[in-house]
Amino acid sequence: MRSRLAPLLTALLLLLASAAAGAELRIASWNVEHLGWDNAKSYPAVARVASQFDLLALQEVMAPEAVAELERALEAATQQDWGSLVSHAVGDGYQEHYAFIWREAAVAYVDGAVVYVDDRDAFAREPFSARFRDRGSGEVLAAATVHILYGDGVADRTPEIRALRRYWAWLGEIYPEQTERRLLMGDFNLPPDHPAWAPLKEVARPAPIAAATTLSSTDGAYASRYDHLWLPRRHRLAVTGQGVLRFPELLAKTSGRPWRHEAARRRWPWSGVAELERIDGIGPARRADIAAAQRVCE
Repeated sequence: MRSRLAPLLTALLLLLASAAAGAELRIASWNVEHLGWDNAKSYPAVARVASQFDLLALQEVMAPEAVAELERALEAATQQDWGSLVSHAVGDGYQEHYAFIWREAAVAYVDGAVVYVDDRDAFAREPFSARFRDRGSGEVLAAATVHILYGDGVADRTPEIRALRRYWAWLGEIYPEQTERRLLMGDFNLPPDHPAWAPLKEVARPAPIAAATTLSSTDGAYASRYDHLWLPRRHRLAVTGQGVLRFPELLAKTSGRPWRHEAARRRWPWSGVAELERIDGIGPARRADIAAAQRVCE
């Protein structure tokens, strides 16, 4: 039986959902922004968002212990068991981890957790992947995640985007039984209609999500289409929907109080703006945003 995949909706988050026997499996990608730094992030709030899904790929995990804390928050919120995988630290200078976290009742980790063997040094942060089984259908899929370098401009991002074609082929080699059941998700720092995607588009295609995914400082407004999800051009995943989960609206609804965009952005204050200039992968606009958030919080 083919899995039926149906992604939904969010800011900083994309989803896919696979269903079998009427039980929908939701798969999401989320740049959770510096999870694990001493930045006053609310784990119960993060768990309320994460609990909407069955399998999540996380970017910008700064400490493995943060995923364990999120897992505990999810179990407390849902009264269900959750599992997780965390990569080793990736990146030169500025380092982060990737993670997968899943609802045990819906998803099982199979094997194959690996950070890309980047023999050409094409990526500042090598992608991370693993195989998972949909407990409802029994089907196994390969899920991969990446956080593309932001740099000082688009020209710094396009080499990694082009290198994704070779990475996609590598995924097919290490997971040969999942060549038609592959997902590549993450924060690509480039919209899917940019010409740099041409090599990957020969063999894969993005989920058709037109909405912006980056939380802006204006309530109800979202910025760039940087977060997305790619599937094989000929895949065996019956996609039933896709979109963006707008988490400020979700948190406002579940908490019973407004969750304004600017307040949500300030939940992740930076401690040590002087260090920003020394960190690779953070551009001028992001430095300004972080510095402004810190000034508001002081």
